[in-house]
Amino acid sequence: QVRLVESGGDSVQTGGSLRLSCAGTRYIVTSAWFRQAPGKEREGVASINRDGLTKYADSVKGRFTVSKDAAKDTLYLEMNNLKPEDTAMYYCAGKSYNSVSLWEQEYYYWGQGTQVTVSS
Repeated sequence: QVRLVESGGDSVQTGGSLRLSCAGTRYIVTSAWFRQAPGKEREGVASINRDGLTKYADSVKGRFTVSKDAAKDTLYLEMNNLKPEDTAMYYCAGKSYNSVSLWEQEYYYWGQGTQVTVSS
């Protein structure tokens, strides 16, 4: 059974950095980070597949980096130069086939989320 557990969310000021972690990715082939701000739909942020191929939302390119540590069964999201519009609940997601994607409908394993708040 796959159980994804996120951590690392916090409150930071504009321009700050955070690293999110998602444990439990052992049986996941393609992983992704999504986020949902209050009153908005959930959106894809970054995805990484088994081969290390990545895909990012335009809004985070150059600021966020997705990576994984297979030995630790953990997915990461390094977030730099954070902006107030990055404030959201961040979710880790996974699927069992090898295809990077930011389509929410493709993922069937989900964590409970970790809150990121960026103040101006």
